[in-house]
Amino acid sequence: MSVEAPPISAIIVSYNTRDMTLECLRTLHDDLGDLSAEVFVVDNASSDGSAAAIRSAFPQVRLIENARNAGFGAANNQAMRQAQGEFFLLLNSDAFPKAGAIQALMDFLREHPDAALVGPRLLNEDGSLQPSCYRFPGPFRALCENLLLTAKFPAHPVLGDYRSWPHDAERAVDFVIGACCLVRRAAVEKVGLFDEDFFLYAEETDWCYRFRQAGWKVMFTPRAEVVHLNKGSGKRQPDRVFCEFHRGQERFFRKHHGLSGLWFFRAVMVFGASLRVLVFLAAALAVPRRRAQSLSLVAQWQRILTWTLGFRGPGLREN
Repeated sequence: MSVEAPPISAIIVSYNTRDMTLECLRTLHDDLGDLSAEVFVVDNASSDGSAAAIRSAFPQVRLIENARNAGFGAANNQAMRQAQGEFFLLLNSDAFPKAGAIQALMDFLREHPDAALVGPRLLNEDGSLQPSCYRFPGPFRALCENLLLTAKFPAHPVLGDYRSWPHDAERAVDFVIGACCLVRRAAVEKVGLFDEDFFLYAEETDWCYRFRQAGWKVMFTPRAEVVHLNKGSGKRQPDRVFCEFHRGQERFFRKHHGLSGLWFFRAVMVFGASLRVLVFLAAALAVPRRRAQSLSLVAQWQRILTWTLGFRGPGLREN
C-alpha cells in the first residue's frame, strides 16, 4: 500500500545554531498543528552539538548530517531531492512562524496556481517590520542605487524599490529573501534547484530570477507573519559573511549580465562607495554630535570600496 505524500516538506538548514534551531523546530511543530508534513534538518557540520540535540529532542525529524559546510543552497537541495511534499517550506533556523502562518502560505499558493513561490511578512524581534522584498540587481538598478536616485525617489515606479512600501498588501515582487518562503514543487521540477555556485547569499535572488524568466510569479502576502531574528550562524563570523554577501552579488551579475555587466557593476560601486565616503566624512566634520555614526558609515563604505577594488578576504566556503 502506497503512503500518500504530505502537502508540506519543511526544510531547515542548521550551522552552529543549536538552541535557535531547537526553538525553530518547536515553533514549527506548533504552527503545523494537524497539517500533514515531513520535516528535514540539514546540519552543515555544526560543532556545537546541534545534530545530537535535534536527534534527541525531535526523533521524528529527518536529519541530514553533512561532514562539511555545504552552503545554504546546496544543503536545501539535499533535502528537496528527498522531499515528497507538494510544497517546500524553506525556513531559516532563526525564523519563527506565527500562528497560522504556514496554512496561510499554503492556501495562498493553492489560490494562485501561477505563483512558484510566496514569502510572508517578516517581523523583527520587537514586532517591527523587516523588509523582505527587493528588486533584482542589474546594471540600471546598480546605477540608480549608486547615484542615490533610489534613496531620493524610493516609491518611483522605475527608480525606486520596495523599501518604502509597508508590506501590507499582496503583490508580485522580484524576489523575497530566503528566511522563509513556501515553494511549489511543480515549479522547482521545471526550473531546477538552487544554483550551488552561490554559497550563502543571492541564491534565492537567482532562483526567483529563474522562476520569473520561466513565466512563474514570485509573490508576497501579509496573511502570514514570521519573526526573523537575523541572528543566524553568520553573525558569529561577520567578516566572512561580508565577503560571501559581496561574492554572491558579483556571481549574480556575472551569471545574468555577463562579464560586461559585472565590470559595469564594479565601476558604479566604486563611484557610489567613494561618493558616500566623502558625504559621510563631510557630515562627521559638519555635525559633531553625529560624528561617531558618520565615521562608522565611512568605515563601512571604505570596506565596500576596498572589496570592489579587489582587496578580498576569506569567506565561509574556506571554513
